[in-house]
Amino acid sequence: MNSTLNVTSKPFTIKSVATDFKEITKAGLAISVVFSSIAGYLLGVYSFQDLNWLHLLMLAVGGYCMVGASNAYNQVIEKDLDALMDRTKNRPVASGRMSPNRALFVASILTIIGLVLLYLINPKSAMFGAISIFLYTSVYTPLKTYTPLSVFVGAFPGAIPFMLGWVAATNDFGIEAGTLFLIQFFWQFPHFWAIGWFLYEDYEKAGFFMLPTGKKDTSTALQTLLYSVWLLVASLLPALGYTGRLFISPIAAILVAAIGLWMIYYAARLYKLRTAKAAKQLMLVSVSYITLLQLIYIFDKFLR
Repeated sequence: MNSTLNVTSKPFTIKSVATDFKEITKAGLAISVVFSSIAGYLLGVYSFQDLNWLHLLMLAVGGYCMVGASNAYNQVIEKDLDALMDRTKNRPVASGRMSPNRALFVASILTIIGLVLLYLINPKSAMFGAISIFLYTSVYTPLKTYTPLSVFVGAFPGAIPFMLGWVAATNDFGIEAGTLFLIQFFWQFPHFWAIGWFLYEDYEKAGFFMLPTGKKDTSTALQTLLYSVWLLVASLLPALGYTGRLFISPIAAILVAAIGLWMIYYAARLYKLRTAKAAKQLMLVSVSYITLLQLIYIFDKFLR
């Protein structure tokens, strides 16, 4: 029997439980996703006075639970593969600190809490939350070892949080929510292909296909650059006046264009250099890009 399936005996302490919960839910990623949802919610309300603080809190907790559940299910499904990779071998299930059954229990509780909280905001929010978990665990995760198209499939649940916030605030999925979805959808590709590039050898140990061509080649670098350009185009759509209530001013558009060109520059560097260092730089810039974009949108809405 694979030793990774044996649960290591470990003293039961609040600190150990908190650490394992943080790792099984991938707290850093979950918090960034929650931030996207909150950003979408703030963009959806008509004014600061219309903020429903209870709904905002429910969205934050419910969103964390949904992302945490997806990550926990993922770590159960991929426990043996995680044990093969340096960056994941110390995860709770892969390392044996947490049994698969206990992880499934945690994931199930998080799913129930998350869905209930989102449903209490409005049923559409719960529906999109459920779709996100289903696509991530039942489609994206199994495809990772079969085809590079897994990143395309994974981009759908990955793009839901920004849009989910708008739906939570308005109980409506229209052109505005669709635009927010499109922005984060295009963002997924340069972000995850950059990760797939500089962690290529580690992913290869588990047989994961993360790059569009399966290789660190010119075609992959070119596609990363092209999707960075499409991301900028999508991010500027609200400046054109065709996206309903989702609108940004000319000043905000200039700022968005500036950070978009900043990201395109690093995508072009990856195309030119094709090194792990260039890929890691692009990944870090992409994280900054989506955060700065959301902040620009929010400040522009409430300050203009």
